[in-house]
Amino acid sequence: MVRSREDLLSLGVEGGESGGTDAMTRRATGEGRTNGGRRRAAAIGLAVALTLGLSPVRAQEAAPYDDHLMRLAEILGALHHLRPLCGPDEAQVWRDQMQALIAAVQPPPEGAKKLTDRFNHAYRGLAETHRACTDTARALIERYTAEGAGLAQEVVTRWGRP
Repeated sequence: MVRSREDLLSLGVEGGESGGTDAMTRRATGEGRTNGGRRRAAAIGLAVALTLGLSPVRAQEAAPYDDHLMRLAEILGALHHLRPLCGPDEAQVWRDQMQALIAAVQPPPEGAKKLTDRFNHAYRGLAETHRACTDTARALIERYTAEGAGLAQEVVTRWGRP
């Protein structure tokens, strides 16, 4: 289940969930993180940061990397739920990474809403099925972390600015 409204991403786009401004600007403190957790967060953070080199796409054009970004949004939503379940409280890290991704890509409002919806859908889906840290949840974390880093790198490599 969704723990609170702050757990969901809200970017102020039409039809989105609303969350408090304070929750939107909070950063993870790093308290209680393991080295492995920090490395995972750093890997995804680095991958998302690399997308900052992407050129914004005009509203009427579909970007060739849109499918990759939609999947990346799902992965970030999944990690937003799973990582705190299995150890360190990194929920805001993944939410912040999603906000950084949207800020970097600068999609039109409907594109931002689609990305936000994908993030929230993945979060909610996993919140319904994973309520405790299990071997499956840990395996998903590893899989999503690797897939997300690979997707972000591919987007930058194929479509980023030099």
